[in-house]
Amino acid sequence: TYPGADAQTVENSVTKVIEQGMTGIDNLDYMTATSTSTGSASITLTFTTAADPDTAQVQTQNKLQLVQSQLPQVVQSNGITVSKSSTGFLMVIGFVSTDGKMNSTDLADYVDATVNDTLKRVEGVGSTQLFGSGYAMRIWLDPDQLAKYALMPSDIASAIEAQNTQVSAGQLGGLPARKGQQLNATVTAKSRLQTAEQFRNIILKSQTDGSLVRLNDVATVELGAESYTTQANYNGKPAAGVAVNLATGANAINTAEAVRSTIARLSSTFPQGVEVVYPYDTSPFVRLSIEEVLKTLAEAIVLVFLVMFIFLQNLRATIIPTIAVPVVLLGTFGVLSLFGYSVNTLTMFAMVLA
Repeated sequence: TYPGADAQTVENSVTKVIEQGMTGIDNLDYMTATSTSTGSASITLTFTTAADPDTAQVQTQNKLQLVQSQLPQVVQSNGITVSKSSTGFLMVIGFVSTDGKMNSTDLADYVDATVNDTLKRVEGVGSTQLFGSGYAMRIWLDPDQLAKYALMPSDIASAIEAQNTQVSAGQLGGLPARKGQQLNATVTAKSRLQTAEQFRNIILKSQTDGSLVRLNDVATVELGAESYTTQANYNGKPAAGVAVNLATGANAINTAEAVRSTIARLSSTFPQGVEVVYPYDTSPFVRLSIEEVLKTLAEAIVLVFLVMFIFLQNLRATIIPTIAVPVVLLGTFGVLSLFGYSVNTLTMFAMVLA
C-alpha cells in the first residue's frame, strides 16, 4: 500500500517497478496488475501447469527483493506480501455485532488482531483478505496553517517518526558494577504515543520568539478508521468479514472444515454479542458436485453391464469386463496420486467418460 497516493502515482512508482522486476521467472505465463485510488496495488502472476508452486513463490520473492529498494520508503515500511493461492474465494466469514455494541471498525480491528493470523496458519489456506478497516491515528492537515508556519507534509511525517519511536533507555547500575553498588535495574521508557492528545502535542518547530509549534496547531488529530473506503454490514448490522483463498493444490472441503473448526474454537473468546456467519461458501457446491459425479459413475457402470449382457447374452462374459471397470479406475487413482494430481470434479468427469 502507498497511503495518500492516487492510482496513477501507485501505477508509476510501485506497480510498474514490480512488474518490470518479475521478468525471467520460470514457467511464468502472464501477469495482471491493479492500482487503486486508495493507494493499494495488487499484482497477480499466473504460471503454467509445469510450474512448482513452492519454487515459483521463492523465485517471485527473490525478484521482489531486487527491486524493493526502488520503491518509495513508505511502501517498504508498510511491507509487501507474497502469497500463493488459487483464484477466487473459497469462503467468506462474517463477524456481526448483534447487539450493536461494536461498530464495523471495532469488529475489523478485533478480527485483524485475533483471528486473521490464526486463519492464515490453517492448513490449506493460501491467503486471507480482511473486509473492513481497523483503528489508526488519523491526522488531517490544514494547508493554510502549514503555509502560515512554513511547514511541509514531509516535516510533519519526520516529526512524528522521530517522536513516536520505541527506544532502549539502558540500565541503572549496569555492569561492571562499582564497589558498594546494590542496585541493578532496567529502565523502560514509554516512548510510543498512545492517545490522540499525545500526538497533538508533538513538537514540529520552534519560533524565533521561543514559542513552539505543535501538531495540534496545523492539523486535526483523532482516532479513526485506517481506511474509510470499506464499510461492512450484514442485514443492517455492523460487521467485518474475512475472505479465504485456497492454497494451490489444497483440498477445498478439508480446508473449509478446518476453517470452520478453527472459528468454532476461537468463538468462545469473542466479545459478547459477536456472531459468526458464513454468507459465502463454495465447499458445499464442491461436495455436491463430487457426489453427483460418483452417482453418474455408478449409473455408467450399471449401463455398461446391461448393454454388454444384452449383446453377449452370457452372464459370465459380462461380469468379467464389468469387474475390470472398478479395477481400472483404482489404477487411475494410483496414477493420479503418483503424479501429485488431486481428485476433483474434472478428473471424476473424465473417468465417467472413459
